[in-house]
Amino acid sequence: MVIVETAHREPRWPPLAAVLVLMGASLVAAIALPEHTSWLPPGLVTALEGLLLLALLAQNPMSERGNSRSARVIATALVGLVVAAALWGTVQLTKDLVDGSPATNSAGSLLAYGGIVLVSNMIAFALGYWLFDSGGPLRRIDEPTRHPDIAFPQQLNPDVAPPGWRPVFWDYLYLGFTNSLAFSPTDAMPLAHWPKLAMTVQAAISLTILGLVVARAVNVFT
Repeated sequence: MVIVETAHREPRWPPLAAVLVLMGASLVAAIALPEHTSWLPPGLVTALEGLLLLALLAQNPMSERGNSRSARVIATALVGLVVAAALWGTVQLTKDLVDGSPATNSAGSLLAYGGIVLVSNMIAFALGYWLFDSGGPLRRIDEPTRHPDIAFPQQLNPDVAPPGWRPVFWDYLYLGFTNSLAFSPTDAMPLAHWPKLAMTVQAAISLTILGLVVARAVNVFT
């Protein structure tokens, strides 16, 4: 007798909540740190992210199916924007540290500024890994592959995972945080070229942020 397992859709509120956290971080940086230099009008990127998020919600991403093709296009645009915004924030932070803006002359502002940029990069890259690994969350359920772009321990050793295990957003969020703090993947291994490149960029960004912020903080405190 063959037992057919029913694949359940991954709940979408975790990645949606992650986008809201990124939008909130952008607003906090614009309101609480107005002295840092900005090459874009405050709130512009947040407004664009909000519009894309509303458009995605209009596609009913919580349903079992919904309009998956149009929803993926919107989700790709949204994740691309949050990743670009995180990279832009890194450029701004680096410029402020090099130029010595008022935001980096105060220990409190410097640590808050650096923390927001670092966490934004962690979440943004986690969203990218989640959306693009092995074709995305829907394809990972409908068309599971034996050769994933990113291999988690449960995929490399099925004995440590329940039957039918597949990665969800929390696994990619953990990957995003550990890759930033350890400057390398800790458990999930990149197999395809794009995650190797993405993890390299993320590790370089984290090293730059932490190195510059710590060096500047030492100067401020001394």
